[in-house]
Amino acid sequence: MTMSTKRRYGGMEENTMAILDTYSFSKSSQHIADDRLSFLEAVRSGFLVNENAAAPTNKMYTAIFQILKVESSLDLMMSSYQLLLDLDKVLHYAWSPFSLGTDVTYSEKQEDNDKISGSVDVTEFHHLIEELSKVTDLANTKALTSEPLRTMLLFQYLVNVLEGDLVPRNLAFTENSDWVSLRESLLNMILVSRKISYKELVKDCLFTMCELSQFSTKRSHDIRPAETVSTETTEKCHTALALALPKAVKSTCAAVQKLLLMITELDSSKKAADLKGWTTRADGTRTPAIEIIMDELTYDKNILFPFFQALDQPKLKLDMIIQYFKKYIPKTNVRTRRSNGGSTNDSTFGGILNSFSNENITKNILKKISSEVAQLLLAHAFQAYILLPSEHLTESNEDNSLPNICNNIISAFKCLEKTDKNTGILSFGKEALFTAAVMLSRNSSLI
Repeated sequence: MTMSTKRRYGGMEENTMAILDTYSFSKSSQHIADDRLSFLEAVRSGFLVNENAAAPTNKMYTAIFQILKVESSLDLMMSSYQLLLDLDKVLHYAWSPFSLGTDVTYSEKQEDNDKISGSVDVTEFHHLIEELSKVTDLANTKALTSEPLRTMLLFQYLVNVLEGDLVPRNLAFTENSDWVSLRESLLNMILVSRKISYKELVKDCLFTMCELSQFSTKRSHDIRPAETVSTETTEKCHTALALALPKAVKSTCAAVQKLLLMITELDSSKKAADLKGWTTRADGTRTPAIEIIMDELTYDKNILFPFFQALDQPKLKLDMIIQYFKKYIPKTNVRTRRSNGGSTNDSTFGGILNSFSNENITKNILKKISSEVAQLLLAHAFQAYILLPSEHLTESNEDNSLPNICNNIISAFKCLEKTDKNTGILSFGKEALFTAAVMLSRNSSLI
């Protein structure tokens, strides 16, 4: 590193310390905001534009993250968020915003008003998820503030970090049976922490995902600044904020879903490690996230529809719907059409459809769940099935082949209509039937 480069980085480091120090004072001053914008631009120019630059120091990362955590300025929030993402892409998560080994709790941090932490601990991460559930109420008020957007951007970035840490570790586990590395992942350390309730975290993710998926901006045309907002904030800023919210809510909903998906993948890997005897007592035990979600969906029908409407991971959606139906399908030895005469496999989509093609079984199912719920889940399961990679549509198992699935989805809905004449076939059921008929007619070989 040349002397001029050292001087440049040294000056930037001093600027970083100045940024950190200003958090002990008022944050409303325009010149402080200008200094922070200049700092963000200096980091971008020094470490992203310059191909030969070293990585930013941890203090610089901390300062950028602090800006994202506490600023109300739309420019500062968006600039710090994008800069963190860009740095992570280039430098592959050289720094982590998580402080998982600290004994300081979120409530203790809240009491210390003179210090703004440049990291997030386990309790603060869980609190952030809880705050996300309030976003839709805050965002749909006429007096709009930047708080909902800041909460969403912060959560999205943290999930991005968790994903960047987990994916290579999970790949190493799959390829090299490296459970130790996966055990030390950020996400696993969060889930095993005694500072939070793991079950409550999963439930909060579920409810937040449902809340965000139903977000609407009916009042977005009538946005005005909140009375408490600084006079420095202009009407243009609020208009920009109102326009940014729908996309931010959609992206945040996807981030919550991504977090749930990562938890289920970690559960699956831990189960595999357990079966191989690679885990120890120190790894502990926990209820798989899917089981927690299924219990909530079973007892709270209000979240059933929005959850499966929001869930856009085909394999996870199909697996969860199959598990849901398995709770209600009687354990009988109904014979399938397969030549070996084996009993129906209700662990597959084809097996579920075979059950619904039997009038007696369908009657028993409808005693426990409504025809509307059954139709909705069958329609979503069929949609998920046809979105799976092509190899799943041509597998050798006859029950799960595409022509059999299409024919059996038609039979299942006809059986539902016959069993519950009052309900009939609902709109989403008709869409599923139309799709099945089109797919069969496209190729006569499927009939």
